[in-house]
Amino acid sequence: MADHPVDEKLPALKMATTGLQHVAAMYAGVVAPPLIVGAAIGLTATDLTFLTGACLFTAGLATFLQTLGIWKIGARLPFVNGVTFAGVAPMTAIVASTEDKSDALPIIFGAVIVAGLLGFIAAPFFSKAVRFFPPVVTGTVITLIGISLLPVAFGWAQGPDPAAHDYGSATNLGLAAVTLLIVLLLRRFTTGFVKQIAVLLGLVAGTLIAIPFGATDFGPVADAAVIGFPTPFHFGAPQFQLAAIVSLCVVMVVSMTESTADMLALGEIVDRPADEKTIAAGLRADTLGSAISPLFNGFMCSAFAQNIGLVAMTRIRSRYVVATGGGFLVLMGLCPMAASLIAVVPRPVLGGAGVVLFGSVAASGIQTLVRAGLDKDNNVLIVAVSLAVGIIPITAPEFYHAFPQTVRIVLDSGISTGCVAAVLLNLVFNHLGNKDAQDVTHPMEAGEEITGASRAPAAP
Repeated sequence: MADHPVDEKLPALKMATTGLQHVAAMYAGVVAPPLIVGAAIGLTATDLTFLTGACLFTAGLATFLQTLGIWKIGARLPFVNGVTFAGVAPMTAIVASTEDKSDALPIIFGAVIVAGLLGFIAAPFFSKAVRFFPPVVTGTVITLIGISLLPVAFGWAQGPDPAAHDYGSATNLGLAAVTLLIVLLLRRFTTGFVKQIAVLLGLVAGTLIAIPFGATDFGPVADAAVIGFPTPFHFGAPQFQLAAIVSLCVVMVVSMTESTADMLALGEIVDRPADEKTIAAGLRADTLGSAISPLFNGFMCSAFAQNIGLVAMTRIRSRYVVATGGGFLVLMGLCPMAASLIAVVPRPVLGGAGVVLFGSVAASGIQTLVRAGLDKDNNVLIVAVSLAVGIIPITAPEFYHAFPQTVRIVLDSGISTGCVAAVLLNLVFNHLGNKDAQDVTHPMEAGEEITGASRAPAAP
């Protein structure tokens, strides 16, 4: 009996090239979170390179867990894992609330470890509770992720240092605009692999254009070693603070919700439907990968939805192809020089690409909401109030200034507060005490929508 296409092992060359294509589709999404968090902390170029390499390395390990699996861990589907964008805003809030910035990463790592372990324990139970996370909830949260990160792109477009004389200059904004234009042109007029890596090509082109303006610094590459290893707890032993843990536990719930929808969608695409057992195993891989990641200085891991779209487009369904991509991620994480390349990219160039990256997240959330039943008043109220609550920290940063600093870590994350609001409002309006409650849309619908536009932004 022939192997199912999911279990097929392709010829070595095809395995390598198609695996690289998966890396190209998700690379920018993996390196963007450490860039954002590292910049907020004020890491040196060397430490930023180290953090980026660590996130690539741990993304590869998490992908191995998900595709190859051990015991009851791993969906064993062509499922790519990497750093989740949902954690970026809460992590930057943790950084902002930490007086000694050298403690920020240890606090984040401690919270990720706890959230990962709790998620691992909850995985089999969570797989039974997905009906409480319909598209009206997931769509709202995905939209908030994009909206919360767009200000980061706008800040990058102005320059690396708000105190610098050229911050917000015509040159910086011009470099951002040219990069954005290049990405859009590549997406519009190219096809196949080139189209998939349009963001990466835009970053390269923008960096080269920035050289005559003195905006490109190749120092990080020159100083980086060819071979290195993400030394465990490089930034210090993990610290455990309750408010940070609560904030990232909320992110873990969001991440598990999105991964569930992705597994349902991917199972249909590869003709191996994801049942409750598969979902539980996949969530165990997500959460265990997240719990292990801080050991090597990485962040919380989750599924990358654009890679599901890549599977649907190419019809190459082998999980071993994705595992090969995970191998490339590990190798890149072990080569600091490769990881340092992203540090060369000028901040305005990143800002131009960031508009596409982060805007596509918001757009994919809106796509999910379109089919979430917004013709029903209850769902309109859920989305309206949840979005309003989630946007508060963006439009009025000092809104919660009277609250204790530990509480503000949660409140100042629009993603966390918006998610909590959406879940609670969905329970009140569509479940509790409502005899005429609408049928809750199966999460498969959310998965179908997410595959149409990237949730974890890399190559929209």
